[in-house]
Amino acid sequence: MTAADLDRVLEIERASFSNPWSREMFAGELGRGAVSRAWVLRDANGDIVAYCLAWLVAGELHISNLAVAPERRRQGFGMLMLRRVLADAAADGGQAATLEVRESNKAALDLYLGLGFRVAGVRRRYYSDPVEDALVLWLASLPAADLESRKSL
Repeated sequence: MTAADLDRVLEIERASFSNPWSREMFAGELGRGAVSRAWVLRDANGDIVAYCLAWLVAGELHISNLAVAPERRRQGFGMLMLRRVLADAAADGGQAATLEVRESNKAALDLYLGLGFRVAGVRRRYYSDPVEDALVLWLASLPAADLESRKSL
């Protein structure tokens, strides 16, 4: 992800979340250097269809934000995005991953659980607008970093 991608990323963000991040928040993540990671996924036409933000600290990947454009959901882009994020983190020394997700977000839960994440806890009233608990998900071991297969992700 680059600053040039932010207009489209913000469109997806606003369409995906009731309490969206601001441009300044995204720009701040792009400037955090070695800790912060940011990806976009483009379709065959070069259009951004998904994005992800995460931090990699002490071998742990914390996924803070992942979204797919509403009109492109249920087409496998979330899976592709997350597989790439996990592979990149493993290649950079990551060993485990974590994230929070709304308890009611069945599509996201299906994605994460399908890739091996497990529910590790609950953060009560974590989300606002509407107020809702977050499930803390944990992936104890990142998939082995296969640099050859990462080229096709």
